[in-house]
Amino acid sequence: MTRFPAFLLLFAFVLSACESDHSANEHAAMHDGDRPYVEHLNPEGLEEPGPFSDAVRVGNMLFLSGKIGILPGTRTLAEGGIEGESRQTMENIKATLERWDSSLERVVKCTVMIDDIAEWGAFNEVYVEYFPNDKPARSAFGADGLALGAAVEVECIATVD
Repeated sequence: MTRFPAFLLLFAFVLSACESDHSANEHAAMHDGDRPYVEHLNPEGLEEPGPFSDAVRVGNMLFLSGKIGILPGTRTLAEGGIEGESRQTMENIKATLERWDSSLERVVKCTVMIDDIAEWGAFNEVYVEYFPNDKPARSAFGADGLALGAAVEVECIATVD
């Protein structure tokens, strides 16, 4: 049986320890110093939506501000009660996602705020038209006093490339 000189074993041990420290340092730097780029997205030429961004991109995640059922380029709610507003809300979400290089298929989470929880079923009938297969995770709650007197507001989180 061949025996390795002690200095070779010591050298191998030190080299192994250095590689472990290097990997640990890279991992720590990735979490401590290298933060994903944050981009606040607002469409050019459109009226300022309010004291918030249309969407915020963080890494490959896109966070949409809440959308209500207003007709594009106006502050007028769509006609047709909860159904009309819900459909317009979902169309506004779809347009925003596409504007920022995402789509309804890439939505992973939605939060629904509804003015009258009794309208929950009517909202869901419209909602499932936009998510016919895989449904995003979702939270919902009743809310009083949505912007512009809206019946429903929806915010979404999606992935982007």
